[in-house]
Amino acid sequence: MNKTKRAIFDSAIKVFSNSGYNGATMDIIAADAGVAKGTLYYHFKSKEEIFNFIIEQGMAAIKEKIESIAVKQEDILSKIKVLCRVQLGFVYESRDFFKVVMSQLWGQESRQLELRESIKKYINYMKSYLEEAMKQGVVKKGDSYLMAYTLFGTICSATVYELINEDKTDIEELIENLLGNILSGIQERNEN
Repeated sequence: MNKTKRAIFDSAIKVFSNSGYNGATMDIIAADAGVAKGTLYYHFKSKEEIFNFIIEQGMAAIKEKIESIAVKQEDILSKIKVLCRVQLGFVYESRDFFKVVMSQLWGQESRQLELRESIKKYINYMKSYLEEAMKQGVVKKGDSYLMAYTLFGTICSATVYELINEDKTDIEELIENLLGNILSGIQERNEN
């Protein structure tokens, strides 16, 4: 991504997060990015095109970061832990992006439908890790698609927890607790 597109990307996330999709305008995004309106229109024809661009780039960044760390792990459980860590960490570091995603997840407008498709692709990506873990006997066999959605939803819920309780949360402790709950469940087990 070139410098101008990067500035537009960062500004669009901030503007969509602060003003909502409907409150954001091309003028505000251009001004925040420090580019002329014509420059903005040179790169993007519409606000919706900018929105779709930030979603595409944001989701790609999560996958790239996961892959760059997971490739160094030897076992699939460690790779799943990396996936959880990176997704939660990314959302923690990119709160505005997460806020934009969550605010536009529902609805029937084309950007919302495209966003859901992006999330679905990411869920399928998560599913591939879980299926590998099932093959290796590390994760119990079951509906890997539902498990991937559950994992994604759990991480998103933990993010909401962190956002609400940010003054009380140690992010590393949150990640460890989340991974423990995901991998071991929340049910108390009697060792009789």
